[in-house]
Amino acid sequence: MKFAIIKERKNPPDRRVVFSPEKLAEAREKFPKAEFIVESSDIRIFPDSAYKALGFTVTDDVSNCDVMLGVKEVPVEYLIPNKKYFFFSHTIKKQPYNRKLLLAMLDNNISMYDHETIVRQTGSRLIGFGRYAGLVGAYNGFRMLGLRNGLFTLPKVETLADLDAVKAELDKITIPNIKILLTGTGKVAQGAKEILDHLKIKEVSDALYITSTFSEPVYCMADVMEYNKRKDGKVGFKQEFYKDPTGYESNFMAYAKVTDFFIAGHFYGNNAPYLFTRDDAKDPDFKIKYVADISCDVDGPVASTLRASTIADPFYGYDAKAESEVAFDAKNAITVMAVDNLPCELPKDASEGFGEMFLEHVIPAFFNDDERGILKRARITNDGKLTKRFAYLQDYVDGK
Repeated sequence: MKFAIIKERKNPPDRRVVFSPEKLAEAREKFPKAEFIVESSDIRIFPDSAYKALGFTVTDDVSNCDVMLGVKEVPVEYLIPNKKYFFFSHTIKKQPYNRKLLLAMLDNNISMYDHETIVRQTGSRLIGFGRYAGLVGAYNGFRMLGLRNGLFTLPKVETLADLDAVKAELDKITIPNIKILLTGTGKVAQGAKEILDHLKIKEVSDALYITSTFSEPVYCMADVMEYNKRKDGKVGFKQEFYKDPTGYESNFMAYAKVTDFFIAGHFYGNNAPYLFTRDDAKDPDFKIKYVADISCDVDGPVASTLRASTIADPFYGYDAKAESEVAFDAKNAITVMAVDNLPCELPKDASEGFGEMFLEHVIPAFFNDDERGILKRARITNDGKLTKRFAYLQDYVDGK
């Protein structure tokens, strides 16, 4: 079995990679039947020389490999027919801009495995960059806070060497007496929590958070059953909500009335109630002034997220009365950070963490007859057709 670490060709360039040189060497040691080839790249965070130094073949031609390992979408013209591909395809939610990519994979008899579809039997994801999105997103939120108020200046994450350097910059600042709400409990939210805890901001319960005032900065981590409630007043259950959220409504205003800075680290499912609407943001009691929307669902559950922002220009303002974008520091604006590719800012750490998960969960499946069903569950296309699990994409393929 020949695996290729492929060059990232999507623009803007992404410096991440599935395996760092050291992790790839570990994979080779653990699976001697596997052969790993590295496609030459001038943008990867780890230079070609680092792979060569560990004895890997670095080449411009990986067409003799069986399995192609990448991070972002492969441009259609670079797809090699009859191969197995791993990357984030951004097709499983029927994203219009990538329909041509899915069609090309079907036409080229490619077996496509999306990193997002590599899940346990329960459906929970096994690999991803979520932690790093949370880390960078929370840091960017504090950078936004400092710039907006002239309190402190933090450098951009992309200018820093690694996570240790990021945390060293946070050690230099002092957070004012504000209340911070963090939604979610998954990898993204845990990454954001890591930043809050590093800053030694105290975590308080939602009951205390909603009812008390404090003389120091605090944060509350709210789960889905805390910012949503059943419409009939009965006690809600998380699994019931995930299965069918239509019987629920948002309870977010209870938090919005006392929150200065909101970090959105939740997963938003179809048909779930919006956290806050444009009308909610106009409410005189709505207190949120800063939103770090790591989840970044545009024109969705967080009304102030009008668009995704960029690493180059990460902040903008939301005028709640006019329901429109303004300058990030405009008077009375909600200041928004909604970068949708945050882990790209921390490519070294993100790649190292991703490779660890990929080696633990995915590579073994090629050599143990896929005993946990990981590959079977993850495969979107095979033999020029959609697999049974992803048959719901057929109307998307047909352009309906």
